[in-house]
Amino acid sequence: AQGSRAPMQRLADRVSAWFVPAVLLIAAATFGSWALFGPEPGRATLAIGTAIAVLIIACPCALGLATPAAVMAGTGKAAELGILIGNAEALEQARRITAVVLDKTGTITTGRPALTGIPTAGTWAEDGILALAAAAELGSEHPLGEAILRAARNRGLELPEVQSFEA
Repeated sequence: AQGSRAPMQRLADRVSAWFVPAVLLIAAATFGSWALFGPEPGRATLAIGTAIAVLIIACPCALGLATPAAVMAGTGKAAELGILIGNAEALEQARRITAVVLDKTGTITTGRPALTGIPTAGTWAEDGILALAAAAELGSEHPLGEAILRAARNRGLELPEVQSFEA
């Protein structure tokens, strides 16, 4: 979403295309007016100061920066909360959402996987399988690996030493 352009951003860019030159012309006219008709002592200083004031108050760059900054802030905060947004248009359209309907397929989760069971075969015990799996996941950053490690730690299992690991 941060790499795409929202419809509102395209509108802001079109407005900026006219707004920036208009502000520059107004600042130039302000400078010229004070330079020609301002009070005699410090006329140039007053002309420069008022022209800069026009540029600062109108701040044409804010219009072009505010929309992309808002998109980046919004998508960044959403990512921190585990919400991934495909593009900026989807983010802009999300403001119209009035209801969320979920199905029972499990596609919406808490975002933190947990181990719910361990199928065993033959003479293998659950704790033995879990200890081996947790040892294999010890260096992993994968969310499922973290769930296996968390389950092993919750059971107080001693993990065998891993000889080598490559993520």
